[in-house]
Amino acid sequence: MNKQPVLVKLDGNQLRIEEVISIARRSTPIELTSEAIEKVRQSRAMVEKMVDEQRVVYGITTGFGKFSDVMIQGEDAARLQENLIMSHACGMGEPYPTDVVRAMMALRINALAKGFSGIREETLLHLVEMCNRGVHPVIPQQGSLGASGDLAPLAHMVLVMLGKGQATVNGKLLAGSDALREVGLAPIRLQAKEGLALINGTQAMTAQLCLALFDSRVALESAEVIASMTIEALRGIPKAFDPQLHLVRPHPGQQESAKRLLQHLAGSERTTAQGELRVQDPYSLRCIPQVHGATRDTLEYVWTTVTRECNSVTDNPVLFTETGDIISGGNFHGQPMAFAADFLAIAVAELANISERRTERLVNPQLSGLPGFLTENGGLHSGFMITQYVAASIVSENKVLCHPASVDSIPSSANQEDHVSMGTTSARKLRTVVANTIKVLAIEYLAAAQAIDFGTGELGVGTGYAYQKLRSVISRLQEDREMHPDLTKAEELIQQGAVAFIVE
Repeated sequence: MNKQPVLVKLDGNQLRIEEVISIARRSTPIELTSEAIEKVRQSRAMVEKMVDEQRVVYGITTGFGKFSDVMIQGEDAARLQENLIMSHACGMGEPYPTDVVRAMMALRINALAKGFSGIREETLLHLVEMCNRGVHPVIPQQGSLGASGDLAPLAHMVLVMLGKGQATVNGKLLAGSDALREVGLAPIRLQAKEGLALINGTQAMTAQLCLALFDSRVALESAEVIASMTIEALRGIPKAFDPQLHLVRPHPGQQESAKRLLQHLAGSERTTAQGELRVQDPYSLRCIPQVHGATRDTLEYVWTTVTRECNSVTDNPVLFTETGDIISGGNFHGQPMAFAADFLAIAVAELANISERRTERLVNPQLSGLPGFLTENGGLHSGFMITQYVAASIVSENKVLCHPASVDSIPSSANQEDHVSMGTTSARKLRTVVANTIKVLAIEYLAAAQAIDFGTGELGVGTGYAYQKLRSVISRLQEDREMHPDLTKAEELIQQGAVAFIVE
């Protein structure tokens, strides 16, 4: 993995997903570049000129949505912005975890730093300081249509800037004003355009996609190490991963997955030659490069798409200081993120689907040649019998969650906003699918290690490392015991990346 940054400088143009993860999960501080600050100042000057001239501009001197034909003038232009935040902060459901909130804040800062939104420098720096000082707004997860951006979630973020709403600081739940006071900040008063600039964007869905993407990559790399362990436990045939086979079907992900399987199995005495025990393996072993590789290609596509969105202007209207144009458009529409989230959910769920099939082969004596359910005293002990049930249950749940939210749309704002993306729903479902997939992989990880204990011979370079890592915290199952703690430990190892990236 890349070395973690000690500071992330935001200019709106080159934020990487790895940096979002560092800000979200390791509280890496952020700052704006001097170039970004200058662009923000220039953009703000445009807004103030429009207000002075009483020009008709959506969201600056007019109401919002269906009220876009209602003129707002004078002091009411500032009051309008605070009313916008309070009225739009109507989300429901459980709050987002802290890492999602921090990612959301960082992404909104980066979008505003591009200098197309008309926010004041001091307002943007206030949000930067909230992030750096650990003020984390309480943001309900439900309520975004994913067009006109993530209005409700981002409004809850902005509430705390005004000294309203709720936030956590060092794990303590506080009123917004108290949270600011706790870290030495004071509430701000929004001016013309600022409320709209802060909430009109795709940052709730994009934040979740960044985190899910990183976790998906960990799941994929872990899956290939764990699958390699299963290959050894079942005396699989690595000839199916021969490079010349994959050169004639040149999908990059397939080739990379085959390469990694061979690297993990290098030096193994547990595999078998083609035709020695059988001519070919079942699909869940033989087709790992094709299945995992398709997921790998999908992940690369989504990674590129989300990186592009991390550095995009998703506001409305958009101010172009060089030409003086103010354009009302639809950059807030979350369709690209909605498709990406739904696509990735399907791809990650397949890692769980094929993993569960490998687990079934490990525990089924008719398929494995090993003791039934990987226990030496079957009947008295059930061994790994019910862990396969659990994997099947979770895989089935994933199938329900993989129905795409992006194919749905419900008109809003009296049909002014008559097509929406539901991208935030897609992203929320995706995070659940990724977490579920890691659970299914944890079951295979534990079962593969147990199956390996019934054989002899050296393990491969990667598989040997992964086996020892597991056995350092979980002992072999000699007789029935409560399995939940073992599965949780295996899941945590995968989540932490303990068995991912070992080739790197």
